[in-house]
Amino acid sequence: MVLILMGPPGCGKGTQGKRLEERYGIPQLAMGDMLRDAVRNNTQVGLKAKDYLDRGALVPDAVIVDVMRERLQKSDCSHGFILDGFPRTIGQAEALQNLLGQIRQNLLAAVNLDVPDEDVVQRLSGRRTCRACGTPYHVTFSPPAKADVCDRCGGELIQRSDDREVTIRARLGVYREQTSPLINYYDRLGLLRNVKGTGNIDEIFNAICSLIEEEKRQDTKK
Repeated sequence: MVLILMGPPGCGKGTQGKRLEERYGIPQLAMGDMLRDAVRNNTQVGLKAKDYLDRGALVPDAVIVDVMRERLQKSDCSHGFILDGFPRTIGQAEALQNLLGQIRQNLLAAVNLDVPDEDVVQRLSGRRTCRACGTPYHVTFSPPAKADVCDRCGGELIQRSDDREVTIRARLGVYREQTSPLINYYDRLGLLRNVKGTGNIDEIFNAICSLIEEEKRQDTKK
């Protein structure tokens, strides 16, 4: 089973991906983590990526695809995987189709977690992190007992610069611009599935699982 999780920053891809990983026993492949691992392990492709990252430049599609190709060769991907943060461009999507052909696997669906911009802003702008121990909080959903003070160690809670509202809205604008063609691409292939990404986390997870099971049933009929 190969699945793509799509959606804006803060939509819950990481959370749902981890739960799907546990449910179906296949790895969640987050491109950001994979890039960092490749750089940390000094692999050939990791050294290429590091050169761009050190200069603050965008890592080209060709290098991103090489990172993915390297990861898919590992044995834990032999029965499928969940993609998070890849593909992000039409070029990457086309390269993914080629990679899947090489390893004889098929894409089951591209699941788009649909979350309104205002919900994303609320989720991300409310995040706080303890400066001392790194414990995460949210001013609305998981606030500390005392404002701006960590329950665990008494450290100061801070807001990351990229969690400020003006930055979040800019990121959302870039996301919509970049992914709109990708959503259309998978829609044309008949692989796009939209799931409401707001509300209870368990309800969202169950909706994704129901969708997956239906897609698997349909796939066996082909």
